[in-house]
Amino acid sequence: METKRLALFIAVIFLGIGSHGAFAQESDSYMRAIGGRFGVANGITYKHFLNESHAIDGIMNFQGNRSFAIFKLLGLYEIHQPINFVDVEGLRWYYGFGGGLGHYRYKDTDSSGLAWSFDGVVGADYKIPEAPINLSLDWKPTMELTPESGVRFDGIGLSIRFVF
Repeated sequence: METKRLALFIAVIFLGIGSHGAFAQESDSYMRAIGGRFGVANGITYKHFLNESHAIDGIMNFQGNRSFAIFKLLGLYEIHQPINFVDVEGLRWYYGFGGGLGHYRYKDTDSSGLAWSFDGVVGADYKIPEAPINLSLDWKPTMELTPESGVRFDGIGLSIRFVF
């Protein structure tokens, strides 16, 4: 049920942005983009470039199964670089770091608390030329401090964003 509400929320945002002419940019680079991130944790992502190669990416994640639920806000600082071995307009790779803060709840014991992590990221970013769409595929390893300390390597995600 939460996934349906999230999809509806994202669609409303995209329709609102599109109706105000925010998709006027037509190059292989972009300054801002908003969309969905899909993977182990699903959520909303907003990327903003500070200059040509440095960006910040804010992610609001939702993750859960039968035994737990977690909501987390993440902030990532990313450095984007060209990919020199292929000639694809709009394709770059990036790496970065950041952290997350949120709330978790174990359903079987009804215990809950603060979720806190340090995150890394490495991935590929593609802005479709002549279209207001950006795609990113990345791997985001996480060092969790709470609720269970340890390192997780399962953070693969696909982001689909609308550029404005």
